[in-house]
Amino acid sequence: MKPIEIHRRMKVQCGDACLSLERVYKLTRKFMNGISSVTDSPPSGRAHRVATTEAIAAIEGVVKENRRVTGNEIAAHLETT
Repeated sequence: MKPIEIHRRMKVQCGDACLSLERVYKLTRKFMNGISSVTDSPPSGRAHRVATTEAIAAIEGVVKENRRVTGNEIAAHLETT
């Protein structure tokens, strides 16, 4: 089925809440290239880090020693400890 026909049918079914024609074209192209899900993939990039009480205490210690410490200096100090 062509994307324009898919969009027309979705417009009848969903009304104004329908995806745009451009989005239907993009999804159709993705499905034809082999994707099987429309859910978002996990984000790439830096891993999520959790602030622990130990890390918070270490940051407070560094800041108490030098109130003009930069974020990069704190990060460097935490990586070495």
